[in-house]
Amino acid sequence: MGEALAEARSGAGNGRAPNAAVAVIDEAMVARAHDRTQEANDPTAHAVILALREAARRLGAARLADATVFTTMEPCPMCVGALLASNVEALVFAVPNRRDGAAGTVLQLADQAGLPRRLKVVSGIRRAEVEELYAAHAT
Repeated sequence: MGEALAEARSGAGNGRAPNAAVAVIDEAMVARAHDRTQEANDPTAHAVILALREAARRLGAARLADATVFTTMEPCPMCVGALLASNVEALVFAVPNRRDGAAGTVLQLADQAGLPRRLKVVSGIRRAEVEELYAAHAT
């Protein structure tokens, strides 16, 4: 989560929302990203999506079965769908997304019985630090 926080600070330092994600396999970080929706004019350029794209590119594989994705905020439905589609093993996030969180806060797609895949989810890791970062960004 420390690397996700560092990436969030980097993005926030450039005037972006401090949404960031890193993908880790076997304790090695394989990708990192922060939201780029504004500068890319791409509504899908969320940190989780960008980190998955980079991890897949670096590993030369569309399936990331051994990956854990760490993110500052609980992912939206699009991002949780991408995590499931890429076979990511686990999701770790710091703060709940009360607007459109899809790993248990608003929706539960990460562990939906009707879907063929499920994610292990851990929430609240370094929550206070991330909340402080979001509060500073809001001012």
